[in-house]
Amino acid sequence: MEDHVREILKHLGEDPNRSGLERTPERVRESLEFLTSGYREDVEALLKGAVFEEEHDEMIIVKDISMYSLCEHHMLPFFGKCHVAYIPKGRIIGISKIPRVVEVFSRRLQIQERLTNQIAKTLMEHLEPRGVAVTIEAIHLCMEMRGVMKRDSMIVTSSMLGAFRSDSKTRMEFLNLIGSGGRHKG
Repeated sequence: MEDHVREILKHLGEDPNRSGLERTPERVRESLEFLTSGYREDVEALLKGAVFEEEHDEMIIVKDISMYSLCEHHMLPFFGKCHVAYIPKGRIIGISKIPRVVEVFSRRLQIQERLTNQIAKTLMEHLEPRGVAVTIEAIHLCMEMRGVMKRDSMIVTSSMLGAFRSDSKTRMEFLNLIGSGGRHKG
């Protein structure tokens, strides 16, 4: 990868041997390995042993989970907040695992729509709850730095499964509790 980065630098008109760029290929490799570490993480292993029998049947929400990812179209960052809720049906998950699921899927080349669905479907599959809701509010640097160059554009996606899809009151309760509609800084 480092050789390819050197070639990219040359193609851009830079000298990869100048003092400020000498270690750039190594840094780019390390950065990309970290930012795409989700490919090397196993969600099944992450959730194994983290689901517990519990008769709680009210909505559980983890909101304002910081999320950072790379757009698969331009490999530029998009970042923001993820809000996750589920309604248990005899099983709950260790609460720290929800942000970890978000992290595993966001540390891959992504589009926000797929990321939202992957989080929701994974929790639905492993918990078998009454429902799962996921919303992501994100700023995409590919829109702000290039292309249409529109600052302050917030992309909002949602995935509503089970009771959150079929019951508008449940969906509205979730949206009200997360304070949907306001801009969250990433």
